Order: sequence, then structure tokens, then C-alpha cells
Amino acid sequence: IRAHIRPFKEKTKASKRKSFSVQTLLRNKDEEEAKMFRNQYDTDVTTWSPTGRLFQVEYAMEAVKQGSAAIGLRSRSHVVLASVNKAQSELSSHQWKIFKVDDHIGVAIAGLTADGRVLSRYMRSESINHSFTYESPLPVGRLVVRLADKAQVCTQRSWKRPYGVGLLVGGLDESGAHLYYNCPSGNYFEYQAFAIGSRSQAAKTYLERRFESFNESSREDLIKDAILAIRETLQGETLKSSLCTVSVLGVDEPFHFLDQESIQKVIDTFEKVPEEEEDGGEAEAEAAAAPAEQGGAGDQDVAPMEM
Repeated sequence: IRAHIRPFKEKTKASKRKSFSVQTLLRNKDEEEAKMFRNQYDTDVTTWSPTGRLFQVEYAMEAVKQGSAAIGLRSRSHVVLASVNKAQSELSSHQWKIFKVDDHIGVAIAGLTADGRVLSRYMRSESINHSFTYESPLPVGRLVVRLADKAQVCTQRSWKRPYGVGLLVGGLDESGAHLYYNCPSGNYFEYQAFAIGSRSQAAKTYLERRFESFNESSREDLIKDAILAIRETLQGETLKSSLCTVSVLGVDEPFHFLDQESIQKVIDTFEKVPEEEEDGGEAEAEAAAAPAEQGGAGDQDVAPMEM
């Protein structure tokens, strides 16, 4: 019986090893085919993959995620745009991520700054032409639609590439304050508050906890929330006025940038509060400990007071 069982076990082990090696080869073959198909279908923006994807558009959207963070918030009467100042090296200055389009429109970008400059120049041109022709400011929604149409054309022409930049367009018109996000794919969405760029998920989490109060917020509260959201994207770095740019526009307040002193004052209001609370807590603890020390051993049998 043992003589018959031993060859059977060896044959079973050999078949298992063979099936395992076959599965491994098939898995590796599938991965290689997926890579091959990906390389085959991402050379042209107009070529669809078998799964219904345009890889170059997805690559452009990934470029937005790699850019420095930009944040936008709006209330009934004001719009605040903020961005992180990131320099390539200690010897260079940072690139501007917020641009003025008109007195009632501003834009913050994340992604390829060169593409953002081209699109902001296009937006300025559209705004000036509308003002010259109709003698009235260009509505924010109409400008956003034109910008989205311009981005969509780049996803449907084989000799073009998608713009590798996301834009937060904030503005004020007759219908109130608006904040839009324009995607490289040509889509656009309106938000109460939004964040794009690297480490933007932490800022989104903060904004999601607070967005219900933004509609009734004052100008100062919006600026404070924008700077706090910027702080969330730094992940451990000390927040300083030199690390962020903040712009504001609102009713009877044309688009303008806040100076570094104003930003630092806002930062000081919430950076110093925890220290004061800690000092107060230590003083209370010392005051509570003093009577206990005075009581001595005679009060050890006394039951503590219920609070």
C-alpha cells in the first residue's frame, strides 16, 4: 500500500507545482498585456482604450494632483482664493498660482503653471472683449463654459494635448458669488468650497466639516478658513505668511491680494490660542493641586467630593 501511495503523492505535488507555475505565468502574461495595451492606447488623445478610457486625459488630471495646493471658498457676498507658495529650490522664487482676470473674477491653478498662464490670458481676453462689446461685466458662468469648451477641444484633436492644469474660478456677478472648478477633461462643477493639488484631501476634509456655515460667513471668517485649509495641506510644516497667497473679491471690493502682514495677523490669531489654553490649563492644575498638598495626611480618609 505504501508503495502505491508514495508515487501518487509525488504525482499530486508535481501537478500542484505545475498548476501554480501555469497560474503565475498567466498572471504575468495578463499584466504584460495590460501594460502593452496601456502603452498602445495612450500615444494619442483621440484613441479609446478597450475599457472606454482616454489615458492622456487621465494623465492631465494626474498632473493637477501633483501641483501645489489651491483652495477656494465662497459666501453670499465674497470669494476667497488661496494657494501654497512652493519654490523649486532655496535659490529660486515661487511661481504665482493665483491670477486676476477682471475686477470681479479671479482664478487659482494647480498643475502646469505655463498652461495656467495661457488659460488665464485667454480668460482676460474674453472678459475685456465682452466688456468692450456689451459695456457690462462678463457673467462668471458664461466664462467658465467658454473655458470648458476650449479644454474639451484638446481632448478631440490628435495634434493637441489636454491642458495639464486645474482651475478654480471665483467671481461675483448679478446672481451672486460663484466658485467653479474646471477640469482638464472639459468638465466643470460649481462648489461652495473646494481644494485641488497635492495633499488637497486633508483640506477637503476640513472644508467638508465647515462648508455649511460658509454661506453666511463674513469676509474675515472666510479668509481664516482658507488659511486653516492651507495649513492642513502642509502636513507638519509651520504655517507662515510667506508660504501662502490669499486673494479676496466681493461686493464693492474688487479682486486684490492680501499683503503678507495681513495674512500673518490672521495666522497669529489661531496659532497662539493653543499656547494660551495650555498655560491656562497648567495654572488651573497648579491651583487645584495646592489645596491637596495643604490637606496632608489627615485628609486621606475623607471621601472625595462628587463633581
